[in-house]
Amino acid sequence: MSDLTQFRNEVRDWLQANCPPSQQTTVATKDVVWPGRNQQFPSDDARTWFERMRDKGWTCPTFPAEYGGGGLSAAEEKVLKEEMRALNCRPPVTDQGISMLGPALLEFGSEAQKAYHIPKIVRGELRWCQGYSEPSAGSDLASLQCKAEDLGDHFLVNGSKIWTSYGVESDWIFCLVRTSSEGAKQAGISFLLIDMETPGVSAQAIDLISGESEFAQVFFDDVKVPKENLVGEVNGGWAVAKGLLKHERKMMAELGSSFAGGDLSLPKLAKEVLGETSTGAISGNEIRSKIADYEMQMRAIGLTGLRSHHEGIAGELDPNVPLIMKYLGTSALQTRDELAMDILGHQGAGWQDEFFSETQLRVARDLLFNKALTIAGGTNEIQLNIVAKRVLELPTLPEQN
Repeated sequence: MSDLTQFRNEVRDWLQANCPPSQQTTVATKDVVWPGRNQQFPSDDARTWFERMRDKGWTCPTFPAEYGGGGLSAAEEKVLKEEMRALNCRPPVTDQGISMLGPALLEFGSEAQKAYHIPKIVRGELRWCQGYSEPSAGSDLASLQCKAEDLGDHFLVNGSKIWTSYGVESDWIFCLVRTSSEGAKQAGISFLLIDMETPGVSAQAIDLISGESEFAQVFFDDVKVPKENLVGEVNGGWAVAKGLLKHERKMMAELGSSFAGGDLSLPKLAKEVLGETSTGAISGNEIRSKIADYEMQMRAIGLTGLRSHHEGIAGELDPNVPLIMKYLGTSALQTRDELAMDILGHQGAGWQDEFFSETQLRVARDLLFNKALTIAGGTNEIQLNIVAKRVLELPTLPEQN
């Protein structure tokens, strides 16, 4: 028996013994477990599941054991995810500190920063949000103007960030700020960690068309940030930002491809709404063909993800693959939503009425909200431009008069 097979058996046994049955179901938005200073749990079982995974280090399975993480290899993490998926285990906790900041700190942070922040991320003690985009700096992120003035033992930060996911609820924000206006605009950016309870920090929720308020605008008014909260070098934040974006795009690719194949079964929905033929096929040739195309696309995305995983283990992964997977995953999610709406027809217009089923009420909100995923983490248009230039090395079209 190979070491990985033995590990798989051990993981399976542990999950079966430690994951409460109520946590072996698809997680609804209201049941997501978030970390934070004022952490709350939707149920006692959710708390138990979080605490068991936390104590095992599997809230952050590949983080080094010396910081409280699981210390797993990439291959072992893949096994853990597969076994959790097989048992339908819910994520024990969800946070940008786990998926984005933590990996970036392990790569770029000082030893003091890693020793202080990584264990807190693993234990779910703080909730993190991302301060990148600004009202006048979205896709052109390097044009950001939120300023950090060097005042000796601290920076003084003024400006604002927008489209900050969970900015109202978070405890800390990892933030790009301008520390120099000399030279190339990318060369004057620094990466700061800011406690949201610092005087001068405020956040205002942004209402969305889906009825949610996940995003916020964060304001900084003479905010004092200690020098030890600088990650990397002064004016060296662009490298940190790009490193973190790799993890964000990987997370969003997994999110998109996971949800796109997730608990909303298009064939099942189509049979319920449109009916079946005598052979059990979906009634309606056009919808049946579209669903078949979608299912084949999801299979191809899954196989591509598996291949890139093994390439990563072998040290042969093209760094541009996460760009492509982010584009594919989030686009597939929108395809799923649009197909679901096509299947439901006028029934998909349900918003808040007892005459509509839970699925009918969900589809319209999903379709509206998930449009954001092809914008967040770099728009799909930007991803395609990068792929065209860096991967395909296509020539730039001449400007037209």
